[in-house]
Amino acid sequence: MLDKTISSSIRYIGVDDPDIDLFESQYVVPEGMAYNSYVILDEKVAVMDTVDARKTDEWLANLESALEGRTPDYLVIHHMEPDHSGSILAFLAKYPNTTLVGSAKAIAFLPQFFEDLDVTGKTCAVKENDTLCLGAHTLTFVMAPMIHWPEVMMSYESTDKVFFAADAFGKFGVYDADEDDWACEARRYYINIVGKYGAQVQGLLKKAAGLDIQVICPLHGPILKDNLGYYLNKYDIWSSYRPEDAGIVIAYSSVHGNTRRAVLKLAEILEAKGAPSVSVFDLARSDMAEVMEDAFRYDRLVLATTTYDAAIFPVMADFLYHLKVKNFQNRKVALIENGTWAPAAAKYMRAELEAMKNITIVEPVLSLKTSLKKADLATLEAMADALLG
Repeated sequence: MLDKTISSSIRYIGVDDPDIDLFESQYVVPEGMAYNSYVILDEKVAVMDTVDARKTDEWLANLESALEGRTPDYLVIHHMEPDHSGSILAFLAKYPNTTLVGSAKAIAFLPQFFEDLDVTGKTCAVKENDTLCLGAHTLTFVMAPMIHWPEVMMSYESTDKVFFAADAFGKFGVYDADEDDWACEARRYYINIVGKYGAQVQGLLKKAAGLDIQVICPLHGPILKDNLGYYLNKYDIWSSYRPEDAGIVIAYSSVHGNTRRAVLKLAEILEAKGAPSVSVFDLARSDMAEVMEDAFRYDRLVLATTTYDAAIFPVMADFLYHLKVKNFQNRKVALIENGTWAPAAAKYMRAELEAMKNITIVEPVLSLKTSLKKADLATLEAMADALLG
């Protein structure tokens, strides 16, 4: 079991949800999901976020155990998304005299989520650098709009030097999942959920650089204590849209297998020429979030698809949509199209890519007529050389 100790006064009271299959109804989480929550026990007691309604009862039991008969004074709401706010009603039913602390927008969101909730006189709206003294511990609030909702804030506790990071620095999986490679599931989480908002994350990192942070407490995933520079560096790379590693991702769709045979041949050529890493994804069968993760991780991308209904095969169109909406940029991209009578997919893919920032389209483009021919091998060789050059 991973260490959940924060300090003698700050306790972890989160819960695991091993039964959820799709986080946000789209991301595969085979090990489930952790909903983190914390409590600060001082002269005043502050609860840091609630959890998804799926786990309300378990969370309230954890909270009651940590309180040891005390009553919360504050509920700090860092983020109003239901996986963190879903237990607010149940919490207030049990602790009705608690003051709700959040950004002005978070407080404005409350009636949108809880129609019959009357919080008149029970809220405290805070802004950038406002503080909340609990006794020996003081929280300083850091506004973080659009990471990844507009009401988001984070908070820094200066005595134990703890940064409560909302959805930043989170990851997929339950708390006690294998943490040998934090970056894998943290990257998949970041790119797919927060990735659009790199500029905002860069702003947050600048604020964090001015704080003496010893512990990061996210709302998903493990508490981060050691080698914090590693995690901050990963976030700097991801949020600035820089490639993390050298490698080539080949993402394809193939109706009857002909485009697939072409991309497998390209992969073979690339590996023979010493490509550092080659990953091949069938977009019709691969987890889109996994493909997105690798597309942002590596510095080169190959898109190969069939012309379909005089446009792009649907799963490729969906992939291009995901790339565009998450601000894919600063990459080298090669194109392969296929069509029996009127191949046009490359034209449409090029148009989508040209709407993205700093995308270099590799020449030559390979246009297949139904299947890969011997005459096409020279084009694949030239494409491989251009990708590796």
